[in-house]
Amino acid sequence: MDPKTPLRDVMTKHVIALHEDDSLRIVDKTFEKHNFRHIPILDSRLDIVGIISKEDILRLISVRKEFTDKEFGSIKARDFMSRDLVMARPEDSVEMAARIFARNHFHALPIVDDGKLVGMVTTQDLIVFAFGLERE
Repeated sequence: MDPKTPLRDVMTKHVIALHEDDSLRIVDKTFEKHNFRHIPILDSRLDIVGIISKEDILRLISVRKEFTDKEFGSIKARDFMSRDLVMARPEDSVEMAARIFARNHFHALPIVDDGKLVGMVTTQDLIVFAFGLERE
């Protein structure tokens, strides 16, 4: 493994993203349908404005009883997404991504080019890369 390898070589390029106006139900169904733990959230210009983790959904569902059915049904992605994003560029290195993950408490890094989402790198991507493993 070369720690200077650019993220473009290890990132997931076909990223499923949702819109900030999508409902909690759509976000939850998207997690159920796909085997991943993070969903980037885009605005109307398709700029990334947030990220939602599977843990965010579980936390929100755990306080379900604090909401009326109407309130719970009206929750949008923008209401509970993380907005303090750390992002990287395709030319940034695997080593830089590993350092970001080691210093923070998150496991997904949006990859942007000219402000547009072009990929995602996760801690799992780095493990697969580091050990030459096959994707399952």
